[in-house]
Amino acid sequence: MEQQLGKSHGTSPREKFDSTIGSVATQIGTRALDQLLEDWLNSTYPSDGPTFRNLSSLIEEGAREGWLCQREADGIRFGRAIKPGGVAGRFSVDVVRMDSIAGPHHVHTTGEIGMIIPIAGDAKFDGKERGWYVYGPGSSHSPTVTGGSAYILYLLPDGAIEFTRR
Repeated sequence: MEQQLGKSHGTSPREKFDSTIGSVATQIGTRALDQLLEDWLNSTYPSDGPTFRNLSSLIEEGAREGWLCQREADGIRFGRAIKPGGVAGRFSVDVVRMDSIAGPHHVHTTGEIGMIIPIAGDAKFDGKERGWYVYGPGSSHSPTVTGGSAYILYLLPDGAIEFTRR
């Protein structure tokens, strides 16, 4: 049974977001970024569970209020919410909003942990439905949302990412 995280009363949505994602990052700790972690995330924080729903709502609120997805380039809204060394420990936390588009190709030098939150249509991210995904160190892709709009929250160990010119 999932413990609901980030239920601090009397705090702002931003503080609740930071608290919730900080708790998730603490639980991830130093686990290897692999299929076992992806399976663990999807069973510990299922897409129909309170933590996932809470983070989804906070992301929508943050985008509306302007403290998430503050920037835009080539039809993608994005922004770094938390730098590494902050409330999410070794992870940086970014949130993007993509509407049936492919983003810039990049390499996850230390890996990537992501949360897919469809918001319109039958949105999929890299062919994956609502839930968590994990890409291991050295993996690369052109992040792609098809079939609608989605928010993608992603954690990068040490904030490491390399954009390529592909």
